[in-house]
Amino acid sequence: MHRNEIQLLSTGPLSQALKSDAANKGISIEEVSFIRTEEIVDEEMQRRIKELSLLDNTVVFTSSNAVNMVAKYISPKTTWKIFCIANATKMIVKELFPEGNIIDTAYYGGDLAERIIENSPAKKIIFFCGDQRRDELPVKLRGNGIEVEEIIVYKTIEIPKVLSKQYDGILFFSPSAVRSFFSKNEVTGKAQIFAIGSTTAREVKNYTQQFVHITDNPGKGNLVKTAINHFSKNKII
Repeated sequence: MHRNEIQLLSTGPLSQALKSDAANKGISIEEVSFIRTEEIVDEEMQRRIKELSLLDNTVVFTSSNAVNMVAKYISPKTTWKIFCIANATKMIVKELFPEGNIIDTAYYGGDLAERIIENSPAKKIIFFCGDQRRDELPVKLRGNGIEVEEIIVYKTIEIPKVLSKQYDGILFFSPSAVRSFFSKNEVTGKAQIFAIGSTTAREVKNYTQQFVHITDNPGKGNLVKTAINHFSKNKII
């Protein structure tokens, strides 16, 4: 007979709405965070952010963490032209900045760099990021003659945990969470692996040869839907 409930592990926080949607379909999601972020904005950096916010700059965000941390220190009159990663990062930008400030978005850093090259006359961009940001965006921009001022506003800290429970599926949202998880654990049995994008999936492949499900469009909601759809079609016995 079929089990009553499918058990998933989320290696990062999810909204209650996403967990409720899964629960309505017989899927229980347990959250265990394997990373945390820590702001590293000192007084000098605060002044620099405020100074930049008073100028007509082109700004790039590739994470919602950076948006949240920078928004606390900007002038409310900022006229930044913003390029950002889609989904969660875009949602936070729209919440904290006037919507008209967003010039374009993309799902991945390399694609976002292409949008900037195609749609912005700027010869310099300000890139607010974390200490583990990917190389694709700044490398591609600099290769096309665009100066990149990187301002690191937070760091990512791995917090490995040993798990004793077995899950039917595991959701990964970043390469750093993957590294933290596999430093103390392994995926065994029939557990399915779900990754938010190709970069995270490649990191998973450094630790296991199991198949990795990837969302068509990166985003936490899309990853949860991918897992729901998989288990709806493939019942656990």
